[in-house]
Amino acid sequence: MKYVIGVDLGTSAVKVLLANQKGEVCAERAQDYPLIQEKSGYSEQNPEEWVVQTILALKELVGTAKVNTNDIEGISFSGQMHGLVLLDEGHQVIRNAILWNDTRTTEQCDEIKSELGESLLKITKNPALEGFTLPKILWVKENEPELYHKASVFLLPKDYLRYRLTGQIHMDYSDAAGTLLLDVVNKEWSKEICELFQIDDDLCPQLVESHAFVGNLLPEIAEQTGLNPLTKIFAGGADNACGAIGAGILTSGVGLCSIGTSGVILSYEEDHSKDFEGKVHFFNHGKQNAYYVMGVTLSAGHSLSWFKDTFATADSFEEIVEKVNEVPIGAKGMLFTPYLVGERTPHADAVIRASFIGMDSSHERDDFVRSVMEGITFSLNESLVMFRDAGINIDQMISIGGGAKNDTWLQMQADIFNAEILKLDNEQGPGMGAAMLAALGCGWFTSLEECSKQFIQITKSFQPIQDHVEKYEQLYSVYKDVYLQTKGLNEKLKAFRD
Repeated sequence: MKYVIGVDLGTSAVKVLLANQKGEVCAERAQDYPLIQEKSGYSEQNPEEWVVQTILALKELVGTAKVNTNDIEGISFSGQMHGLVLLDEGHQVIRNAILWNDTRTTEQCDEIKSELGESLLKITKNPALEGFTLPKILWVKENEPELYHKASVFLLPKDYLRYRLTGQIHMDYSDAAGTLLLDVVNKEWSKEICELFQIDDDLCPQLVESHAFVGNLLPEIAEQTGLNPLTKIFAGGADNACGAIGAGILTSGVGLCSIGTSGVILSYEEDHSKDFEGKVHFFNHGKQNAYYVMGVTLSAGHSLSWFKDTFATADSFEEIVEKVNEVPIGAKGMLFTPYLVGERTPHADAVIRASFIGMDSSHERDDFVRSVMEGITFSLNESLVMFRDAGINIDQMISIGGGAKNDTWLQMQADIFNAEILKLDNEQGPGMGAAMLAALGCGWFTSLEECSKQFIQITKSFQPIQDHVEKYEQLYSVYKDVYLQTKGLNEKLKAFRD
């Protein structure tokens, strides 16, 4: 039996899994690392933490799996998008990575909009938002010029990790699409954008397909992990592209709901001529010559983990959500908006912050938990509504991540989205997508579609309950009003956050 490894470099932890040719997960390990948040709106990580913890996770995986490492043929990667890693001429890290959920770059986004105008959407298919990479590059250029002038190349998080394992520098199209520097349709770095902002071409790494072979393990990494140095390494993709692959979103008609630290509503697309007016993201897929449309809630699972860390540190997530099904729809008249670090879709707003609306002294912890879960799902529904308004027909959705681990939440998704929700057997999210890219790269299959038939199985479905759908439609209209009512208040409060 042959095997591949999927490495998912997330925001809070790196997860590695070993899959065999049947698509069975034989072993998995995870190691976490901290966020660095010096100020409100700042979010960074030390890239060295990714490398150390990944090597440790791989070592533990190899030790646990007890398979012949000569039979582990390939490794591929999924990674948190947008994060900026700057390397000097010796390929040493210049500063901490600035992450996707960092919102310091509002001025740079305004500059990009002003300078590029309508050309931005024509080239990149996406608006200028604080989370993207180009604003981060410009922020460093303007605020840390001595560091910027040392930079010889920029990478995204998983690309830096892969470089440290192989010594080779590349970036795949699906992750590059989230930089605001890629010409998405023509699949090349935009000379117009680089020239306009005086970014040297050499700062942009070589582009490759997600299933492309990019090298072998360095001998010292092989020694540290116990893997064979001849193990083939493949480029991999952005976490959302890999999440789509790992859920089998490879044809039109089926959507994806992924609830991790952030939350994503995603749909497969092949027609690059559709105009979404920048209201949702349009990125290159991990599948060659395909795209995906995506809406993002910045604080999805993060909202629930924040609640746990703040109010229920002694309890597990399972304990926190255990009695949510006993709380009525609407959490007894309380709504939560998940804007803990601002919002992405449909409100590109770095200033807005979260709210509980309708609290009274009768509310108990379980009511708050249900309110948080409903608020996250309402936020995701805003993206789904825009997809449907644009003519994308989605009646069936696959749910992955934290939102797929609780049946009450899965039914909530079916009712709020008014769609059938499918749960995967042994769902592994982006890590499975990375493993599938490695399997394709190793030649086990001729296409990702063929691979998905072997690797992906549906285990459970949830149908919308009409009475619930109607109640949630009423609540959703109130939920949408909360943003409009609190936007001005949060702008006034901004001065007090630092």
